[in-house]
Amino acid sequence: MSISNSENVIDSRDVIEEIEALEAQRDNGDESYDDTAANDLETLLRLAEQGEQYAADWSYGETLIRDSYFEEYAQELAEDCGMIPSDAKWPCTCIDWEKAARELRMDYTAIDFDGVTYWVR
Repeated sequence: MSISNSENVIDSRDVIEEIEALEAQRDNGDESYDDTAANDLETLLRLAEQGEQYAADWSYGETLIRDSYFEEYAQELAEDCGMIPSDAKWPCTCIDWEKAARELRMDYTAIDFDGVTYWVR
């Protein structure tokens, strides 16, 4: 499976693409479609079902953020949005990113990807 629950960030369009590829292998009787591929397909279908339920733009591209990466994601998001200057000095260097991530997470929903929590908007 090219998508795994060890990735920090996953795009829902990649999940959809992987599902379609695995389904095509299955439907075409491809020799590479084995028990592992069937298990991968089942796992991705469960993920997609949750994503479609909780993420309004799942089919157009939603970002899934691994729980263990969320604090770093919050910091990168703030920097990318111009909220933190590139030459940051005090007090910007004293931000409690753990707290900032907790507050940002309030806008996200937790979904399970084979035992690992990811956050999606």
